[in-house]
Amino acid sequence: MKPGVQQSSQKQKMILGEFYNPTDKELTAARVRARWLADRFNRTRAWNIPFRSFLIKKIFPNGADGAFFEPNIRVEYGFNEKFGKNFYMNFDCQLLDVAPIEIGDNVMFGPRVTVATPMHPFVADERIISEYEDGVHDWEYSRPVKIGDNVWIAASATVCGGVSIGSDSIIAAGSVVTRDIPSGVLAGGVPCKVIRPITDEDRLFAKHGIKPPVK
Repeated sequence: MKPGVQQSSQKQKMILGEFYNPTDKELTAARVRARWLADRFNRTRAWNIPFRSFLIKKIFPNGADGAFFEPNIRVEYGFNEKFGKNFYMNFDCQLLDVAPIEIGDNVMFGPRVTVATPMHPFVADERIISEYEDGVHDWEYSRPVKIGDNVWIAASATVCGGVSIGSDSIIAAGSVVTRDIPSGVLAGGVPCKVIRPITDEDRLFAKHGIKPPVK
C-alpha cells in the first residue's frame, strides 16, 4: 500500500461490494445492535405504535415517511436500507442488508419476503472460516438490490443480490428473483420471469363502483 493511503475498513469494503471479513469487530458489534433492537421491536404490543416507530427509526436510520413494519423483522445491519415513502412490510420478513437495499415509494412486502444481498465464494475451501496471520476470516462479498416505486412483492418471495425491480411491477408469491425485472409487469416463478404486462384490463375500481382518488 502506498504511503499516506488509508486502508478501507471492512465496513467500507462490505458496502462497496468488495471481498471483506464479516468477523470484523465493528461489523460484529453493528449486527448485535441491529438484532437486539429487532428483538425489542418483535416483543412490542400491537397497540404500542409510538414505541414501535421509535425502534424502527433506530434500526433503519434512512427510513422515510409513512413506513410501517409488522413483527417479526430480521435484519443484518439496518443502516444499509433506504426506504421511500409509505413502505409497508408484512409479517416475518428478512432484510439481509450487507449491500445497500434501495426501496422506492409505495412499496408493499407480503409476509415472509426475504431480500438477500450477501454472496459467498463458490469454491468450498474458500467458504470455510479459517485462521490467517491477522486473525480469523470468513470471506464474503455482496450485491445491492434496487426496488422501484409502487411495487408489490407477494408472500414468501426471495429477492437475491444484484437485481433491480422496475416500478409498478408485481412479484408473485413464492418467486425467487435472480435477474432484473422491468417496470409494469407481473413476474413469477423459480427463477422469476416476466409473465405478462399489467394493463388497464387489470383495473378493479370501475368494476366495483369505486371512484379513483383525487390527485
